[in-house]
Amino acid sequence: MKSKLVMACVLGSALLGVSGPVLAHHGNAAYENKVSEFKQATVTKFAWANPHSLIEFDVKDASGKVVHWTAETASPEALKLIGWNKSSLQPGDVITVDMYAAKTGLPAGRLNKVVLADGTVLHDTQLGGDSGNKSGYGPDAGGGIPGGSGNQSK
Repeated sequence: MKSKLVMACVLGSALLGVSGPVLAHHGNAAYENKVSEFKQATVTKFAWANPHSLIEFDVKDASGKVVHWTAETASPEALKLIGWNKSSLQPGDVITVDMYAAKTGLPAGRLNKVVLADGTVLHDTQLGGDSGNKSGYGPDAGGGIPGGSGNQSK
């Protein structure tokens, strides 16, 4: 009986140990609470992939040194709902990036929005919201979600 109790405790502890990182994955505690803006950033790679698309870009810091940054976005399916596609960003594009930088000081963070050279603004779903509430997220959002006010054919 005692060995079954010990085994149950070990298995329960293991399950909690594995579950913690899964729950923490979508937390925002790793990012600053204010948006950092990077002007004249040059896209080096746009990875349109699950579970999160990534924007890699180079930008000069205050001393003029080029720093390579990575911005995490939502999944491709979530981004499609608000107007993104796999060719929204191309290597060489010069953009402005607004993102929540990592608290660790590493050159990485969570995207808020991107402003393209022509002035087009592409928001992120989780932290940046979306202009026009097309994503289906939030109480007044549309996006063809039941109960939503939007129309996906827009």
